[in-house]
Amino acid sequence: MSVFLIKAGQLLLSLSILVVLHELGHFIPAKLFKTRVEKFYLFFDVKFSLFKKKIGDTVYGIGWLPLGGYVKISGMIDESMDTEQMALPPQPWEFRSKPAWQRLIIMLGGVTVNFILAFFLFMMMLFVWGTNYSTKDDIKYGFGVAKTLETYGFQQGDKVISVNGKPFEALSIDINKYLMFRKVDNVKVEHPDGSTENIQLPEDIGTKLFEAGDIPALAPRYPFQLDSVVADSPAEKAGLQANDKIIAVNGQPITYYTDLTYQIKNNPSGKLNVEVGRDNETKNLTITQGEDKLIGVVSKVTDLDYVKLNEREYTVSESITGGLSQGYWEVKDYLAQFKYIFTKKGAAQIGGFAAIGNMFPATWNWHAFWYLTAFLSIMLAVLNLLPIPALDGGHVMFLLYEMVSGRKPGDKFMEYAQMLGFFLLIALVLFANGNDIFKAIFK
Repeated sequence: MSVFLIKAGQLLLSLSILVVLHELGHFIPAKLFKTRVEKFYLFFDVKFSLFKKKIGDTVYGIGWLPLGGYVKISGMIDESMDTEQMALPPQPWEFRSKPAWQRLIIMLGGVTVNFILAFFLFMMMLFVWGTNYSTKDDIKYGFGVAKTLETYGFQQGDKVISVNGKPFEALSIDINKYLMFRKVDNVKVEHPDGSTENIQLPEDIGTKLFEAGDIPALAPRYPFQLDSVVADSPAEKAGLQANDKIIAVNGQPITYYTDLTYQIKNNPSGKLNVEVGRDNETKNLTITQGEDKLIGVVSKVTDLDYVKLNEREYTVSESITGGLSQGYWEVKDYLAQFKYIFTKKGAAQIGGFAAIGNMFPATWNWHAFWYLTAFLSIMLAVLNLLPIPALDGGHVMFLLYEMVSGRKPGDKFMEYAQMLGFFLLIALVLFANGNDIFKAIFK
């Protein structure tokens, strides 16, 4: 089975679970408050449905356009824009006839379910799989360090001892989460010569790393060899071949893969003078970099023990507390990303369905699948809470206004607001997926 189908299958299953449960979050309280639900759909049924069946007052169905799903609640201005129904006198089973507090619960039901699902999945993953972690000495060759961090005293090959005075014991990716999304005052490291240093970092270190493109800021070092060279790439044009041993770049010795990526990224001239070993001979090649600076080589790790992973098991009670803690930090870290998204550079990195699909592994992995489903559930909940008409957060905003002021916004106002919100969402979807297409063609 192709990698595309595996990734697409995981994405489709994950989104289907999230959409059905999100819509159930609206459906259940609507039914509890005796509000009629006319439709419950997975995916959108533009013009026709793949499947539909009416049970009671509700038509349950599956649409053909896999961009989400919806429930159509009687007496509510939503994406269906059913203005004819709204022109009739209110009926007791309609959404608009219910007290504001009931309508608020119905509108918050979807995101509530998404948050509950994410926290539940984190708990279950800890109980079933536990966690893997690495201590300082488990990072065999230390970390490759981004140039930005070197300015504060980090050295190539450093090992992290503690963060903010607390012993650091986690996978390497977590140190980057700390730097990018959390408040990090100081990091204690062990330098390659065995000395230790407590390095002070500025409050905006995450922003500095983001603007410099130094992500990840710390990556485990490992010895490597060239596995292949991309066809028609700068490396191939310069004469680099698979299995060449890269000895030096611009006069700097290359031992670990992060040594190579450091020289590629921080080369100001656009030309790399590469010394390679081939067939017991040394050759000097010049690689001309493109705008993205990538040269087109694929590496292979030559020491698979460069990071040691330790396993930790969790009891039921530990899984609950650990899952709650992980869920809290996942939500907090996701919210922290918005300070990067609302920048010119961050906006260019927004991705659509292709970017989300590429987050899933190339082989089916249930642990990765459930983690990404939990993460996407948080993402769906947070985005739905944005105060944009047509999203749950927009409806909540108008309901809170009604509850505070005692005045309900007019139907015409709600209709126009819904249209505006809908066009904003369409524009965002087109922009995000347009970014995916641009990257696929030009990068």
